Amino acid sequence: MDSVTPKATGTVRRHRLSTRLWHWLNAALLYILFTSGLGIFNAHPRLYWGQYGANFDAAWLELDRFPGWLTLPALYSLAMSRHWHLAAAPLFAFALLFYMLWSLANRHIVCDLAFRRADLAPRHIWQDIKDHARLRFPTGAAALHYNVLQKASYIGVIFLLLPLLILTGLTMAPGMNAAWPWLVDLFGGRQSARSLHFIAAFALVAFFLVHILMVLLAGPVNEVRSMITGRYRVPEERP
Repeated sequence: MDSVTPKATGTVRRHRLSTRLWHWLNAALLYILFTSGLGIFNAHPRLYWGQYGANFDAAWLELDRFPGWLTLPALYSLAMSRHWHLAAAPLFAFALLFYMLWSLANRHIVCDLAFRRADLAPRHIWQDIKDHARLRFPTGAAALHYNVLQKASYIGVIFLLLPLLILTGLTMAPGMNAAWPWLVDLFGGRQSARSLHFIAAFALVAFFLVHILMVLLAGPVNEVRSMITGRYRVPEERP
């Protein structure tokens, strides 16, 4: 993973401090943003495409309000939900920017996340898919590197999904409409941006749930310890 040693047995250093700090900061910020975002959505639980959308317009999605145990605050308060959302959003955006720049500087992206030619071979991709379907997790030296599905998901989240959340969120901010009017045109209107923001948020939740499931199946103590201390016990090679 992150700057591991060549040793393929015992305990190794797996995750850099920057990765661990960003991981846990993100966990807290995304919880605040998602739950407060649902509280904001409850003010008008309908989604539209284009520039405009109101009660009498045709919505492509209409939901009941989300329950209080899923929102921040638990009791409906649009003002408080906005307060939490707008307080966490700048921290989230700047943390992502800092992490991207730091990962480029320390070559984490180049060394750990960039695809190699062998990764993209159809046989390799198919084998990775089969191993995941059978819950066959890598052992030995193979456990020290991201596989192609992990690389694709992490690159997709860090460089596509999270920036999409930030940009669509900015598009919905009235102040940004004056500063960066091209954002509205980029996403085809504020209502389209709102719909894309909603879709991206739930796509991120889906990634989170799969991520947690993989951690539980791969060995939660070892996996969580590596993200707290940076130390990881390498699984023994299969016979």
